[in-house]
Amino acid sequence: MKIPSVLLRFPHRFFSKRTYFKNLTFISRSDFLCAESLTPVHLHCSKWMCLSKCLSRELCHQTAPEQEAEELSNREKGLVDRLYNGLVQGHRACLAEAITLIESTQTRKKKVAQVLLQKVLSYHREQEKLNQGKPLAFRVGLSGPPGAGKSTFIECFGKMLTERGHKVSVLAVDPSSSTSGGSLLGDKTRMTELSRDMNAYIRPSPTRGTLGGVTRTTNEAILLCEGGGYNVVLVETVGVGQSEFAVADMVDMFILVLPPAGGDELQGIKRGIIEMADLVAINKADGDLIVPARRIQAEYVSAMKLLRKRSKVWRPKVMRISAKTGEGISDMWDKMTEFRDLMLTSGELIAKRRKQQKVWMWNLIQENMLEHFRSHLAVKDKIPLLEEKVLSGVLSPGLAADLLLKAFKDGL
Repeated sequence: MKIPSVLLRFPHRFFSKRTYFKNLTFISRSDFLCAESLTPVHLHCSKWMCLSKCLSRELCHQTAPEQEAEELSNREKGLVDRLYNGLVQGHRACLAEAITLIESTQTRKKKVAQVLLQKVLSYHREQEKLNQGKPLAFRVGLSGPPGAGKSTFIECFGKMLTERGHKVSVLAVDPSSSTSGGSLLGDKTRMTELSRDMNAYIRPSPTRGTLGGVTRTTNEAILLCEGGGYNVVLVETVGVGQSEFAVADMVDMFILVLPPAGGDELQGIKRGIIEMADLVAINKADGDLIVPARRIQAEYVSAMKLLRKRSKVWRPKVMRISAKTGEGISDMWDKMTEFRDLMLTSGELIAKRRKQQKVWMWNLIQENMLEHFRSHLAVKDKIPLLEEKVLSGVLSPGLAADLLLKAFKDGL
């Protein structure tokens, strides 16, 4: 179902108490936005009652994606078609090029990327309908402290899945240098066997200073991977604490990977990150570390009983695994599929995905608004001066912020 975005842009005052659209009546604008029974509208005429000057208007329009596509040059349209066709046919090179395109910060490339994403989104919807409304892929977020063995686990886990006929994509994020902006991107070198597997795709990308290692384009990269036919998408984060809330807002299941001997085990139980975890995996449970792994498993089981239950059908599990020997990996996948089936049957998975889309919309709005604020003519010249006064102690940060916000508001 596509609602023409030109209608969504109208302020509330343009909608009367009874808005007419395609012979359907909506009591309010919110009812109109929530309606799910509308047929796709591309070149239909839409009528609505307008309070402004009591005029009735009739508008023949195209949907926003088609309007954006018309603004592209022939070369750009050719690029979109080539990447889209290659993507849905499962060409890895086209998937890599498409992700590079959406990661670009150039204005023109961002416009091309949005047109491509809209086409992939339409294809994604059609495939979900053919799949009886069920999600095409299982999205899994992985986090944990450095040294927990996340990359080793992903390689072992990914190889097991590809041997069972699954197609696995890994979005691995490496921290960027705050000095040079560079990133080592070592995940692909650590997953040597999985990177050579034709049923697996590994995409390392830098954090670019994003807290938690989840960039604004990670959510869009997930969509592209699913469009490319990958039915298991693993998102590995840097693992720096409570910033994993970001990845938890884009995946179906969030897994915390922990080492068995990290010093004071209870110190690792941070309420924010543990509350997000649907499954805790104690890795490296082999050899001399079996006893510490059992101990930390018992401690986490006890601690998680104190947390508020987030799902009506699932209680978070704590498991011992060994990515080195492969022990427990198959059992872990069984638990993950059990989680997916329970969440799908109860309807919680679909509801969760819808809520995530709303969260990411507002995240992107906040990011773009900050960029717009910094570049605004009324504020741009005042920022260095006020920053200098804050550094010298003449102004408090709060007062400086208020002055900048006032200048921005007056300049609108």
